[in-house]
Amino acid sequence: MNLPLVDLTPVGPSPARRQALARRVRLLVAATIAYNTIEAVVAITAGTIASSTALIGFGLDSVIEVSSAAAVAWQFAGRDPQAREKIALRVIAVSFFALAVYVTVESVRALVGGAEAEHSPIGLMLAALSLAIMPVLSYAQRRAGRELGSRSAVADSKQTLLCTYLSAVLLVGLGLNSLFGWSWADPLAALVIAAVAVKEGREAWRGDTCCTVSPGHSGPGRRPGPERCRG
Repeated sequence: MNLPLVDLTPVGPSPARRQALARRVRLLVAATIAYNTIEAVVAITAGTIASSTALIGFGLDSVIEVSSAAAVAWQFAGRDPQAREKIALRVIAVSFFALAVYVTVESVRALVGGAEAEHSPIGLMLAALSLAIMPVLSYAQRRAGRELGSRSAVADSKQTLLCTYLSAVLLVGLGLNSLFGWSWADPLAALVIAAVAVKEGREAWRGDTCCTVSPGHSGPGRRPGPERCRG
């Protein structure tokens, strides 16, 4: 006796689960925007007072992070987030490229010009705080974005993770400058971050933060399968 074949292929999150994930992404994006707005104000102010290119650059990175998160917030504010995803990815990619250009220019200027920043206790505390908070936000958003199959949410989580790297660079740079007077440490490490930003920007532009929908799930009458995200 022949039994009917049952399709055991996974079909991805249910509509209710997708709504919950989209709501979670919106909350994480809102938290990221709020924190980075405060971070930008504090970093740029402290950097101006201490004549620290690293701190000012870190503050401007926070501004770029806000624009990236705002792009994702705009995407998920619509009825059909997928329809807005390409534009959101473009904004995130441009943000990465802008960050890379700025960090590179300012790092070269600091290395060539030999500018020496003053000790900044506020900058050290801000960098340490961001180093603790940003990985948590990045992981939570990336996890939700992967399950939801959202390229832009995953790309924005990478932007947040890059902010974590910059926090570490800032902390090391300010620390070495304060302890040993090694003013070259921060801009040299920042050049590595700029290279990473270019790589992530290219991936976001191409939409490589997630792969395509699993085969066999995009035909008529089938619910889309989960996108297999990487990175």
